[in-house]
Amino acid sequence: QVQLVESGGGLVQAGGSLRLSCAASGVTFSSYVMGWFRQAPGKEREFVATISWSGSGTYYADAVKGRATISRDNAKNTVSLQMNSLKPEDTAVYYCAARSGPATTRLPGTYNYWGQGTQVTVSS
Repeated sequence: QVQLVESGGGLVQAGGSLRLSCAASGVTFSSYVMGWFRQAPGKEREFVATISWSGSGTYYADAVKGRATISRDNAKNTVSLQMNSLKPEDTAVYYCAARSGPATTRLPGTYNYWGQGTQVTVSS
């Protein structure tokens, strides 16, 4: 059974930082593209970042480019998202997702597995 479990969310002041982590089980982790998405109240789920199998390829949404870093540890089956210079508009539930196959993608519908999400709230 595939499980993705996020952690690291919380309440932070604008300008602060958070590191989100996602632990995967039940998958051959190194064969999955991993992604982070977020969903704010009343809005659609949106792409944040994705990382290739090996970690050599990373892609970011324009909204977080320069402030976010996605990384993975295939030995530990984890993927992380470091977010700096947080803004109130970053407030959302953040989801970890896994996609089988080699191609990175920004489309939520192409990811096979999802975590339960972790809340990030940025106060102004």
